[in-house]
Amino acid sequence: MIDDMSTENVAEATWRQMLERHSAARRGGSPEAIEAAAAEPRLRQLFPFLSHGCLTFHRNTEYPWSNDLPFIACTTPYKVYATGYAELLGETEIPQEAAALVVAHLPNDCGPAIEGPWPETGSDSE
Repeated sequence: MIDDMSTENVAEATWRQMLERHSAARRGGSPEAIEAAAAEPRLRQLFPFLSHGCLTFHRNTEYPWSNDLPFIACTTPYKVYATGYAELLGETEIPQEAAALVVAHLPNDCGPAIEGPWPETGSDSE
């Protein structure tokens, strides 16, 4: 089993720790939302991050984050927002529906998370 864990990438290890409620994992959000999101293969390949009661997903594993994907506000009902709260995409009482709604709004080119910070763009860099 240790050999299996040693081959995990950062995103996989983070999902595992969150699902196991490991002491090193970030706290907050909804365990049900985490489990529902982890069951979605397209979300499972992204980097999960809990902050301010929201379960966010990123295309990379270190700050600065991609911050361009929809996320779940772990409230009752669950609310799914476009990045930066730009638009409420929907709300539901069922965490699996919230996760499916995030998946439905992912960009087509959204692949596995890259390890490290999100690449800077020319005009945004200082």
